[in-house]
Order: sequence, then structure tokens, then C-alpha cells
Amino acid sequence: MRLGMTGTTELRKARNQSAHLFLSVFLFSIFVNLLMLTGPIYMLQIYDRVLGSRSLETLTALTVLVGFLFAMMAVFDYARGRVIARAGARFQAMLDGRTFNATLRQSADRDSPRGATGLRDLESIQRLFTSPAPMTFFDIPWTPLFIAVIFMLHPWLGILALLGGTVLILLTLAHQFLTRQPVGQAQASTQRADRFADQVQLQAETIRSMGMGAEVRAIWQKMRSQALDQTVSASDRTGVFTTSTKALRLFLQSAMLGLGAYLVLLNQLTPGAMIAGSILLGRALAPIEQGIGQWPLVQAAQRGWHGLGKLLSETAPEAERTPLPRPKAHLKAEQITVMAPGENIPLLHGISFEVTPGQAMGVIGVSGSGKSTLARVLTGLIQPVSGTLRLDGATLDQYPPDVLGKYMGYVPQSVGLLEGTVAQNIARMESDADKNRIVEAAKAANAHDLILKFPDGYDTFLPEGIGRLSGGQMQRIALARALYNDPVVVVLDEPNSNLDAAGTAALNHAIRSLKAEGKAVVIMAHRPAAISECDVLLMLEDGQSRAFGPRDQVLAQVLEPGRRTAGTISPAVPRQSGGKA
Repeated sequence: MRLGMTGTTELRKARNQSAHLFLSVFLFSIFVNLLMLTGPIYMLQIYDRVLGSRSLETLTALTVLVGFLFAMMAVFDYARGRVIARAGARFQAMLDGRTFNATLRQSADRDSPRGATGLRDLESIQRLFTSPAPMTFFDIPWTPLFIAVIFMLHPWLGILALLGGTVLILLTLAHQFLTRQPVGQAQASTQRADRFADQVQLQAETIRSMGMGAEVRAIWQKMRSQALDQTVSASDRTGVFTTSTKALRLFLQSAMLGLGAYLVLLNQLTPGAMIAGSILLGRALAPIEQGIGQWPLVQAAQRGWHGLGKLLSETAPEAERTPLPRPKAHLKAEQITVMAPGENIPLLHGISFEVTPGQAMGVIGVSGSGKSTLARVLTGLIQPVSGTLRLDGATLDQYPPDVLGKYMGYVPQSVGLLEGTVAQNIARMESDADKNRIVEAAKAANAHDLILKFPDGYDTFLPEGIGRLSGGQMQRIALARALYNDPVVVVLDEPNSNLDAAGTAALNHAIRSLKAEGKAVVIMAHRPAAISECDVLLMLEDGQSRAFGPRDQVLAQVLEPGRRTAGTISPAVPRQSGGKA
């Protein structure tokens, strides 16, 4: 991203890419609105010429001509609708990838709620393009022309049209001002209730098993009722303006006929002009009424534009980086400090360590000590505010995220698999994945025999929710996924939390194999069995390093009287000699 380029600038740039399409819509709108004069002119000719002359030939010729002109108007109107829809599709297509990446990055930040709404914001903008609202924008500038034509018929008719149009415009501005806040509150409450419902679905098993259904339902219903009340209130307020506008427009058309009839009686106006004036007034005020009717969609698009612009501003596009060779499995951290957004207390402070090829490092500490945060730093999900983390001498941000992901294998604490086959999940959803590499990764994770027991083996389809797999099975498949691209560094966050004895043995065998291949392994652990293959240990306490060094040395230090950290590591851990420092 260029220096000073904001998310709003990106949105404007994407919109301006369709400037030629908007110009086409403008040109089509000229013909559409000019052809709107066909009806009034036809009425003038019928009442003032045909009825007076009683000429059937004139009536026939006028009717044929009018039919042709209305057909052309329909063609132009249809064409501009197709063009504006394609402008919207072009806008979305240009930003889809950028928004998806920004959403993914911010969603990976557990402290940032904005990422989840990015794609919905983009969709709300695109929906505006496919609605009648843009046509209103192109048609409203013609309202003064239609009112000017009414003035040409008679000044009194023009004054009535001008006053009516002014009142409608004032109603539109009042609509915008008075409904913005209640509509926004209603949508925010609805989204809050929807997010809570999504959380309930994810925790359905826990909720049902612990008898929390009634309490959770009561909370959701309270949220839902609040959202419904606010939605109804906003709808009532919007409805006042919509119905008032419609009633006023109909009244003005009738008033135009009444005033026109009065002028006809005074011999100041012809009957044809009276009818034409009523038609012109309806056409002049229709865009204003339509704009009020489409205003909720416009407000949603405005909020989407603002929210998406903020998301893109906070998440700059990835800069192009010079390709680096495949790194060695050498991790070195120097004084890493990580801060939570908007907080002054660091999650990690001054963390330093070094892991060399063929070495496994265990990270121990009580819950909340910063182990999972460090895992996310090692995989590039979190950027330190100070300090450096280097892979084979290069900081992690020198590798493009997708490239870094191929060098890193990661098994998070909460394992998730995507909807698809077991093979697709192991292959990280690659469309042209090598089948042999999939099997090799599963064998390296000691998950091959486990997968063969599934109904369709590697082709077993895992639906949304993955209800057919146990936590241990998911962890072993996740380990195979982590090993698929032959990574140089493997980060395992509580990898044996759901494993039985056989699964733990398979995990330890995989770790030994990775070390033998010259890979670096980092294991965040609570359970002693998880660090049995570790060479060095890093002990975290309140986000700071309390000890780092050879495994046995750190364990001895941890287990000294007065230094015992409850719940971290048990004395039952088998002791090994030395290890690499």
C-alpha cells in the first residue's frame, strides 16, 4: 500500500475503476428521462389535437410512435440496470480477495471483532448497486427539468410542483437524520443476538449436557426481543416517512389536476396541458419517493462503506517481498514483547530463546502465562511490538504469509478442520494436492492407520461441525496437516490434550522423526508426556521468561523448594541426559 493510502481511498479507487460504466448509465439515463416526456406530449396531442380534429389517422400515427418510443425507453432502462449491476459485480470482484485476506488476518486476532463483518460490509455495498437506489441518483437531477416544463404549461402549476418537490426533499432529509441512529442500533442488536446464537451452536453439546438450555435461551430471547423492539421502532419511524411521502405525492397529483381544471375553466389552460402537468409532476417526484423507500438499503451501504474502509485501513495489503531460499530450522528470539490492543500490560515481555535444527523446545507454565500467545507469535499470527524473531536469520515478516505458512507447521490448541475430505484437510485444501504427499504426511504423524479405519479412508467427507471425529482424532489429522508441506519448524500447542496413551506415543514418535530430519519443534505443554522428547525448556510466568536452558536443568530449577509452579510439570517426568542448549 502506498504511504497515506487509506481504506476509503482503496474503496474509491475500486469504484472509480467502473467510471466508464457509470458514464454509460448516465448516458442511458438521459434517453430514459427524455423519453419520459412521451406520455405528457401524447396526452397533449390527444386532448388538444386528436379530439378536436377527430382524425383517426393522427391518432393511429401518434399511438404507433408512442409505442415505439416507450419500447425504446424500456430498452434503455433495462440496459442501464444491467450496466449498474455489472459495475457492482466489478467492484465486489476487485475487493473480494483483498477483503477476504483482511478479514482472515483480523479474525486471527482474537482481540479484533471487525474481521468477521468485512465480507458482510462488502456485500451490503454490492447489494446497493443491484437495487433501484442508483437509478434514483441518476434520475433526481431531471426533476428540475420536469418542473421547468410544468412552469412552461402554466406558472401556477409550476409553483405547485416546486412547493411539493421542496416538501418531499425536506421529508427525505428528515428521514435520513431521524432514522440513522435507530436503524443502526437495531442492526447492531440483531448482529449481537446472531453472534450469541452462533456461539450457542458451537457450544451446543456443553449446553445440553450441563442443563444450561433454559438459561441460555432466556439470554438469547432477551437479546432477540431487544433487537426486535428496536427493529419495529425503526420500521415504524421509517414507515412514517414512506407513507407520508407516498400520500403527499398522490395528493399533489390530484391537486395538480384540480388546479389545472380551475385554469381550464378560466380558459388559461387546455385539457391536454392539465393531464400532461399531472403526469409530469408524478414523474418529477417519483425519484424522491423511490429514494425514501430505498433509504434503509442506502444506510446499510453507508455503514458497510465505513466499516470496510476502517478494516482495510487497519489491515494493509501484503507488500511484495524478495523471495528467500528455503530456510534452515533455526529460530532465534530476542527480547520479544507483545501487547494486547488497547492495553498497557504486555502479554509477553522480553522473551529470548534459540532453537537449532534437530532440536525440540518445550514451553511450560501455568494457564495464562503466555504459551499460546508465543505460539501465535512463532507462526506469524501476532507481530511483536518490540524485539525480533528470526528464522534462519530473516525476520518472519520478510517471508510472504503464504510462503511462511509452508515453512511452518502449526497445531493450535483448539483444533478445527474445514468441511471437506480428510485428504483435503491434510493437504491444506490445495486443489491439485499430491496424493502421495498426503499419505506421507499422515504416516509422519502416525495417523495413517487411524485414517484407514474411517468409512472411506482418506476420502471420508467431514461435514461442518466434524461431529464424527473425536478430539484425539482431530488432533492427529491436524498434526498430519501441519507436516504436509515438509515444514522446517513445527509448533504444537498442547498437542496431546485429547490424546490417549497410543496417541501420545504416536506424537512422540513423530517428534523424534522430525528432530532426526533436522527440523525444529516447539511444544507448548501442560502434561509431562508432551515434553519427554524436548531438549530445552522455556518456562513462562506472567508473560516473562523465568528459565531457559537444557531440559533437565530447567526442571531441576522448577522443582526446587520455593520454585515449584503448581499445575505445570510433575516430578514424574522421565529425566534425560543433557540435551542441546
